Amino acid sequence: MSYSIQTNKYIWHEFRIEKDESSKFVIFKTLILTYKYLIMKKLFLVLVAFTCMAGLYAQQATTATVDSTAKAKIVFETLTHDFSTISKGGDGNCVFKFTNEGKAPLILSNVQSSCGCTTPSWTREPVIPGATGEIKVHYDTNRIGSFSKTITVTSNAENSPIVLRISGEVKQTEPATN
Repeated sequence: MSYSIQTNKYIWHEFRIEKDESSKFVIFKTLILTYKYLIMKKLFLVLVAFTCMAGLYAQQATTATVDSTAKAKIVFETLTHDFSTISKGGDGNCVFKFTNEGKAPLILSNVQSSCGCTTPSWTREPVIPGATGEIKVHYDTNRIGSFSKTITVTSNAENSPIVLRISGEVKQTEPATN
């Protein structure tokens, strides 16, 4: 004989009852399993909701307290370099050293020369307050004559941009006489 019992308005359970002494046990056992099923379902939904809420809470960005008025300040040892007179093919390298005297890390975003004959290279990592960095400049000394070039330094400093200058004169080397 087959029976159908509605334990919840959404859940139906069917089971068989045989005509012997254990029929009451079979009915009782089915009702207990149905009740446990409902409790487990509710517990599962609560755990899923808790996991979702924990995941959403973990996704929120934490903000560190940063002094918004803190700025970097770049201070160079010198803003100019005079090569004076150098021979063709000579050493056209110089270094501009600077210090971050601000209260925030200094980031050099761009260092650009006024022409292709001057090539700058600079500190790419942030310079913490009180630390030093450098900008190396190479001038192509295969060009004869006087020169005056600028290098523009762009950064997050309060006194940005800063213009550095190099100047000098490249002379033809005299051939050695015997």
